Amino acid sequence: MKNTTFAAKMMIGAASVACSLLFAASASASALEQFKSFAAGTKSAKGEFVQRQVKKADAGGKAKVSTPASGTFEFARPGKFIWTYLKPYEQLLQADGDKLYIYDKDLSQVTVKKLGDALGSSPAAILFGSNDLEKNFTLAEAGTRDGLEWLKATPKAKDTTFDEITIGLRNGVPEAMELRDSFGQTSVLAFKNFQKNPALSANHFKFVMPKGADVINN
Repeated sequence: MKNTTFAAKMMIGAASVACSLLFAASASASALEQFKSFAAGTKSAKGEFVQRQVKKADAGGKAKVSTPASGTFEFARPGKFIWTYLKPYEQLLQADGDKLYIYDKDLSQVTVKKLGDALGSSPAAILFGSNDLEKNFTLAEAGTRDGLEWLKATPKAKDTTFDEITIGLRNGVPEAMELRDSFGQTSVLAFKNFQKNPALSANHFKFVMPKGADVINN
């Protein structure tokens, strides 16, 4: 049975999406410099992602990696996004700046949540929220790995789903994101085919309720 809450957990405290800078930072720039420029210069974006969940190593020293999930994303700051899972199953997460809608096509079910303050200290806030990141996160350099400069974001709130979030950047572009929770599991995302600041109207993010779907309000 598939985990229908996995995507929601990732996105709201539960995670994340990225695109190129308005002016690409140089490869020698620190991860913090690159990301601050990215956050300031990126008002909207669209692209593709691949997501895996890695569970901590078992007694034999082998980590368990889930089947890859893939799809597309679109976002417009602050708090508007469409995160679409296409494989291995279809699921839609859509936020209009006020509410988050989670649509499971197989179950014909829509869960509606108030976006509210939950976005503030969640992974989604880094890419979809405001630019005031240091209000909710402690940011620090995390070294170089796999050809990327890594930035560590630690939530200041104590009741968040994720203990630590790291973002890998290259030439001013976030290419990877890792989200570690308190149970030793890590969600790993890779981003590609970014389009920066496409024209996306406010109505573009208005959720249209699927005909006949069951609605659950949380």
